[in-house]
Amino acid sequence: MSEFLRNSEYKKKLLKDIIKELHAGKSPEELKERFKGVLKNVSPIEIPLIEQELVKEGIKASEIAKLCDLHVLIFREAVQNSLKVDDLPDGHPLKNLALENENITKDAEMLGLYAATLDRVNDQKDIENILSTVKEIGKKIKGIYYTHYDREEMVIFPYIERRGLSAVAQVLWRKHDEIRIMIKKLQNLLKKIGSEDSERINEIIKLSRELSTALVDMVFRENNILYPTLKTLLSEGEWFAIKLQETQFGYYGIKPKDDWKPDAKPLYPNDLSNFTARDILSKIPDHMKEEFKKQNVELMPDSYQAKKEDDFSLNIGYLSPKLVELIFKHMPVDVTFIDENDRVKFYSGGKRIFQRSPSIIGRPVQLCHPPKSVYIVNKILNTLKSGKKDKAEFWIQMGPQFVYITYYAIRDENGTYRGTLEVTQEVSRIRSLKGEKRLLDWE
Repeated sequence: MSEFLRNSEYKKKLLKDIIKELHAGKSPEELKERFKGVLKNVSPIEIPLIEQELVKEGIKASEIAKLCDLHVLIFREAVQNSLKVDDLPDGHPLKNLALENENITKDAEMLGLYAATLDRVNDQKDIENILSTVKEIGKKIKGIYYTHYDREEMVIFPYIERRGLSAVAQVLWRKHDEIRIMIKKLQNLLKKIGSEDSERINEIIKLSRELSTALVDMVFRENNILYPTLKTLLSEGEWFAIKLQETQFGYYGIKPKDDWKPDAKPLYPNDLSNFTARDILSKIPDHMKEEFKKQNVELMPDSYQAKKEDDFSLNIGYLSPKLVELIFKHMPVDVTFIDENDRVKFYSGGKRIFQRSPSIIGRPVQLCHPPKSVYIVNKILNTLKSGKKDKAEFWIQMGPQFVYITYYAIRDENGTYRGTLEVTQEVSRIRSLKGEKRLLDWE
């Protein structure tokens, strides 16, 4: 029977039967148990391809789309078996990732479906309507890479890298970037498309199918490799720290609850140490160990400590007084700080646009300006102190230099005014920049 189930024609027939049942009004929940065994023998990568074959046979995309809800139910059960997601509290970062993957799977399938439909219609109105739908899906899918993928790369990957699993993170990141390129390419094609532009339509069909497959494949990799590994390796304190960081990236298609507050101290990657390869290997899933053997991956846990003996702790990170001095000295801006008493507290060293001398430290800022302009200085400071504005900006031409000056109100976590930061920058070159120069273009 298992060999028979792998037969493509038989799978298509079964999916047709499911579509008929859904069209007749049966709910996905009703059909889940009946067809679970069948769908388990259809890999996540196969489903979009079979659906596209069904479109070619004349079944409407809107009908086949009803399958997506059923896939998500089966998908959820499969993830539940490997991750036990339902055991995780609402708002847990791992649960958020798994729920996002449900939406990614559904949207990827829809993209493939409508691309397949586009391949078989000739009526201009139908083409316009389908292109409009593909544009909507394409626009939505773009959100995957600056929410779901960015969050994994910037927040999650450092935890597995700390344990020496950098190879896993790098492989997944490369796959993310391949998908990003495909999404951007699709976006550019869709911007220029017309209903009579057959060459570009063919490109869109081909690229949409490839993107649909790549997205579903990535979901499969994450659910079967990355997430089980994370669940096994990461402690509650690490997940809590991830929770505190992830909101700045946003989520794909979900609005997680914020009521998960574990009784644990947040642990960031740099807080972790003393890992051994033996300890890590004892915890990761067996199929991961096999993958390491195939790729000759050698686990090398990272024991680097960011905080040095003479460093002091900042809100984020650690610096020594010497490094603070060097950083300010090399910044491409002039910085001067005036405290809540209008006294000059600090200015950055190095090459400056407006010269300063150590004699002004502790001096009232009003006395650092010509008497005729003091009333303007006071007006700016009073406005910033009052909260009416948070910044004041000016720009002036000084010979060949175009100088941009900004005053920022500095307030603490309670909103109390603590001083004003003056930032000055020569921006002639910045104003002249055109086009793009990306990181990979650097020589």
